[in-house]
Amino acid sequence: MADRVLIQKAAHSLSLYRGNRLLKTYNVALGPNAEGPKRQQGDGRTPDGTYVIDARKRYSAFHRALHISYPNEVDRRRARRLGVAPGGDIMIHGLPNGMGAIGKAHLVRDWTQGCIAVTNEEIEEIWRIVPNGTRVEVKP
Repeated sequence: MADRVLIQKAAHSLSLYRGNRLLKTYNVALGPNAEGPKRQQGDGRTPDGTYVIDARKRYSAFHRALHISYPNEVDRRRARRLGVAPGGDIMIHGLPNGMGAIGKAHLVRDWTQGCIAVTNEEIEEIWRIVPNGTRVEVKP
């Protein structure tokens, strides 16, 4: 089982760790405006910060999804200061239902609304080895 997920936005990677040992790294698609922290709902940015996997969605618009606990207190304070809604529903998920055949071609461009997307086969693997409560670090 993994005990930490590290997402490096500039590298478009998601790495799973157990202690200091790297278990596996995946290539990911992000939001189209992924650079910089998420500021508000609908900005197409993938958030920066430390979160946890706090829920699972077996059935959604995407092939499986792990919910990330965005927004955290830092994110909520930033949104209040800007007078905007921080948004939510940030997930690590597979491809849209019915689009699984796209496979790794989904990596050609960043296409999510701020989520972290992998192939359906990859989310199945991640789903099995990343329990709820796992720490998620999202770095620029």
